[in-house]
Amino acid sequence: MPSYLSTKGLQEIKEELIRRQKITRREIAEKIANAKELGDLSENFEYQESKEEQGMNEARIAQLENQIHDVVIIDAASGSSQIGIGTMFIAEVGGQKKSFTMVGSNEADPLKGKISNESPIGLAFLGAKTGDVVSIEVPSGTMKYTIVEIH
Repeated sequence: MPSYLSTKGLQEIKEELIRRQKITRREIAEKIANAKELGDLSENFEYQESKEEQGMNEARIAQLENQIHDVVIIDAASGSSQIGIGTMFIAEVGGQKKSFTMVGSNEADPLKGKISNESPIGLAFLGAKTGDVVSIEVPSGTMKYTIVEIH
C-alpha cells in the first residue's frame, strides 16, 4: 500500500530510520551486554526488558523501511480546483474559518489542520470544490463545512 508523504515528511522518516539503525541499536546492544553480565538470564529483568526494547526498535525500523520503499511524494498542489492530497484549503464551519491541508495518514496531525486522506473527514473533503458544502457525521450530529478557498 502506498505511503503518501511530503518531501519534508520523507526526510523526517529517513532521519528517524538512520537514528534507530545507528544510535538506538547500539544503545540497546550495550544494555543487553551489561544485563548479560548480571548472571542468570531467565530471571534477569534488565535483560528481558532490553530484548523487548530491541524487538520494538527492529519492528519500527522495518516499518520505516517499508514506508520509504512504498512512498509516493506529495507536495503542495497549487492551482487545483478541487481538494486532493497535498491541497491546502479553507473551510467554514459554524461561522468560523479553518485552514486544512490534506496529507497522507503518516503525516496527519488534526490539531495542526493536517488531515489524513483516509480519515472520515478527509474522505468527505476529497474532490470537493470551492463553494461546495461537505456534510460530516460526528457523534453529536452532522457538521456542515463550506469550502471557501482552495490553494
